[in-house]
Amino acid sequence: MTRVLQAIAGAEHGGAEAFFTRLVLALDRAGLEQRVVMRRHAGRAATLRSGGIEPVELSFGGALDFFTARGLRREIAAFRADVVLTWMSRASRLCPAGRFIHVGRLGGYYDLKYYRRCGHLIANTRAIVDYMVRSGWPAERAHHLPNFASAATAPPVPRKALTTPAEAPLLLALGRLHANKAFDVLIEALTKVPEAWLWLAGEGKLRGELEALAARLGVAPRIRFLGWREDVAGLLAAADMLICPSRHEPLGNVVIEAWAQGVPVIAAASAGPRELISPEENGLVVPIDDSGALAREIRRLLADRGLAARLVAGGRRTYEGEYSEAAVVARYLDFFERVTGPCAA
Repeated sequence: MTRVLQAIAGAEHGGAEAFFTRLVLALDRAGLEQRVVMRRHAGRAATLRSGGIEPVELSFGGALDFFTARGLRREIAAFRADVVLTWMSRASRLCPAGRFIHVGRLGGYYDLKYYRRCGHLIANTRAIVDYMVRSGWPAERAHHLPNFASAATAPPVPRKALTTPAEAPLLLALGRLHANKAFDVLIEALTKVPEAWLWLAGEGKLRGELEALAARLGVAPRIRFLGWREDVAGLLAAADMLICPSRHEPLGNVVIEAWAQGVPVIAAASAGPRELISPEENGLVVPIDDSGALAREIRRLLADRGLAARLVAGGRRTYEGEYSEAAVVARYLDFFERVTGPCAA
């Protein structure tokens, strides 16, 4: 079987980092022989070790870090990798040339100059693949491999623990507290849905600004800022719907996670959710930066249980057909075999 080394620098938290961990463990369960090289991160390393993967941890530092490139070269050689899959720009830039297939993975619209050493590029949306080709990357070496979300369920996070009324309609939003995520628009929409409460799970530099906005608009008593959470399945189990209000969202992992957990979705029409969602079938889509439209769709979904049930069923069908672990892992394994096979370019 193909031997795959995966390398990632990675931030403290993030969707790409979370999916990296899920994919490594899923590929291991599927029997792929792999090695992991990653920036030191105690939580990520512990999760991988609990699944039987012992990562090699390097610093992945800045311009004066001469040791990571050497360490990565050493690990590739010692493992005798057939494929080196590098996540995002830093790992891709530090990867040496060698007798292996170098594959770079993009989860956004990044400058392709950082991926010049790669033989193939993969992206988690078709729109990013189109961007690669428009930017001059050969179409035959640009590939769409989507993300998956876990369907493992968890008990609902108790509302009482977060001082939330048991009968109140509960909205959930997940992500970095960054301008791209447009949580300010969601907070504004909450002023027009006075019966609803909001759990906002995420952390970032805008937390203080968002808390101040909530206080100024008078909705702070109905919002719980949860910080970064790992218990996404439990949060979704407690919620009535998932809101993804992003101005800029290349994919929208949270949409797939909600589908996997049977929770209806409302999203702004940024690139990723727009590609994922078939409106009125597996989710609702509203214009970007339109708090009034978002509030109207929240109220409609709360009032129409038949609509909510239809969106849940449609989301589950989409998830099982395209975004389940089994479906996505099969596509990755097929990809590895194709790029290393006798007919590979």
